[in-house]
Amino acid sequence: MTNSKVLISGASIAGPALARWLGRNGFDVTVVEKAPRVRPGGQAVDFKGRTHREVLARMGVLDAVEAEQTARTDWRMVDAADRVRAVVPGEFIGGDLEILRGDLTGILHRESAGDAQYVFDDEIVAMTENASGVDVAFAGRPAERFDLVVGADGVHSAVRRLRFGPEPDFVQPLGCYYAVASGEVPLDGLETRLPDGRSVAYGYSTPGRLTLLGGQKAPNLFVFRAERADYDRRDVSSQRRFLTDAYAGVGWRVPAALEAVATASDFYLDALTRTRMSTFTRGRTALVGDAGYANTLGGFGTGLALVGAYVLAGELVRARGDHETALAAYDRRMRTPTKIARTGNAGPFLAPASTWRIGMRDWSFRNPLMFRTMMWMTDRFATDDSVPVYDMR
Repeated sequence: MTNSKVLISGASIAGPALARWLGRNGFDVTVVEKAPRVRPGGQAVDFKGRTHREVLARMGVLDAVEAEQTARTDWRMVDAADRVRAVVPGEFIGGDLEILRGDLTGILHRESAGDAQYVFDDEIVAMTENASGVDVAFAGRPAERFDLVVGADGVHSAVRRLRFGPEPDFVQPLGCYYAVASGEVPLDGLETRLPDGRSVAYGYSTPGRLTLLGGQKAPNLFVFRAERADYDRRDVSSQRRFLTDAYAGVGWRVPAALEAVATASDFYLDALTRTRMSTFTRGRTALVGDAGYANTLGGFGTGLALVGAYVLAGELVRARGDHETALAAYDRRMRTPTKIARTGNAGPFLAPASTWRIGMRDWSFRNPLMFRTMMWMTDRFATDDSVPVYDMR
């Protein structure tokens, strides 16, 4: 086996999945993660269609994911008087299988812990590649040489920035922002649990703004339009102000929700973005998951991350570590599965720009034919028969 010493940046979803495949098939794998530990919590993520389930099954984690899956959550879109205008079924927003991000990360870390060395509370700060390898400098540990480096470090990937170029060259803002945080918001008089075990979340829309409270998809979710990112990504206080300013004057239960999340320790805010990559590889470096094919809140990111990790590992194993052959094949194979990430935009659906567009969105879920068509399209995008079966353990 050539080129068998691999560094993976990122220990969320794509990173541990890739570590599991490579480590179990003869590679020497190190995973470096900026956070001090495996990150708990977060909103729910989901898998759609046959391809996603098959990859989970091949990894040997399908049963564990099914055991920790969330209950279905329906979104009831209401007006200021709590009158229901539409119901977005859990089957549409949660795919075939939904699980909290932190629970999925825990499963993947446990599955891969024996297949890789994990280094937490550290990060890559520099990379220098030559014909025989990649010299990597870290913030905390000594520099080291690797045969291959994989960026599985999300939409704000440091590996992509260091190896491909500045983030604005590859990450396209979609005109919307989202925030998610815990915090108890009273839903007095509203049904939050159905007899069949489903949970219910309540969404309130005004032009360019959605507030979603309750349920298990996310504790409190805000999606809103803004002309520019008037906040500092390193300053949570400025992010909270950005959110509060965006919702100034909005009624319903929004003021109580903003108050509830004002002190939440798990507050997170970012832009809805998608990556624009003509290739996911360069030299001895590859990008997997959101680092290479993000589409925030588009509904396919988690499944694509696992498919990408499976394909990259499969091609490296098939090529016996020949990185030029393997990475070229990975690039070629992932063009079709990642098509949805290059074209979709969840913003117009989640935060329609006008009252008329809000009405049209809600109508589409009251119309049986429209709903069946949307369900068919999501399954079609997620199911990809071009993903091969690799001979891996």
